[in-house]
Amino acid sequence: MKMTAGEKLFQFFLILFFTVLCVAMVYPFLHVLSISLSTAKEALRMGLHFYPHEISLFAWKKVFTTDTVWLAFGNTVFRTVVGTVLSLIAMSLAAYPLSRKYLPHRSIYMTFIIITMFFSGGLIPSYLLIKSLGLVDSRWVLIIPGLVSTYSMFILRNFYMGIPSELEDSAKIDGANDIRILFSVIIPLSKPVLATLALWSAVGHWNAWFDALIYLQDPDKIVLQTYLRRLVITSEGDPILPLRTPDMEPETVKAAVIMFTALPILILYPFLQRYFVKGVMVGSLKG
Repeated sequence: MKMTAGEKLFQFFLILFFTVLCVAMVYPFLHVLSISLSTAKEALRMGLHFYPHEISLFAWKKVFTTDTVWLAFGNTVFRTVVGTVLSLIAMSLAAYPLSRKYLPHRSIYMTFIIITMFFSGGLIPSYLLIKSLGLVDSRWVLIIPGLVSTYSMFILRNFYMGIPSELEDSAKIDGANDIRILFSVIIPLSKPVLATLALWSAVGHWNAWFDALIYLQDPDKIVLQTYLRRLVITSEGDPILPLRTPDMEPETVKAAVIMFTALPILILYPFLQRYFVKGVMVGSLKG
């Protein structure tokens, strides 16, 4: 079908807009990557940095040989993997009964859960609660308080509501109880939405820093984002940073740590992208 002049003009500006948007999103990564692979002289050069004109691997060697970086990386991996798995299990256990119409007083439960999306106790009451539970300076303080995301749980509930009830009835006839139905029938059919929620949860855990900043005191439990914040904002005296000389520039090391922090999620995302749109769309149709 032949496009009119107005449609061609609209398509041109649409392509131009998204091209500029893509460049605006991709360039910061290229800039930081270029700085991390540059010599001190190249890193201090004014202007755009799409690629390093003078390559140096000093910053990356410094990152890979620093024990604190790997300690923070291990703590972050533990938080992300364990937190994501437990979060999916907890949200599935909450979403499944809420998706069944025969659950007594379901609307009341839903009302109380929805309230938590708009109101919270605030930072001080939350801290006092965490302290009374004995979670301060514990690894579990990074996982348990945010175990269930209300928004994600509702998406999962809506997805469960779209699964034919005949499958559940058939499983009950075969003698399966609710737990067996959930893990043997419902969850295997929910891979798209679970993959989407897993990506959200993993990115949230990987990028989180504030809870670790206020609840953790043991330096051996530091997470990568908190370490990155400390390195970029209050970097004086950190052993990973070299002294500023004509051949060594602390900014290249900071850039390398930033890229080291971002790469795992950038690598993970393409594997889950094919589930992303399908999981969100299917999980948002039923109310």
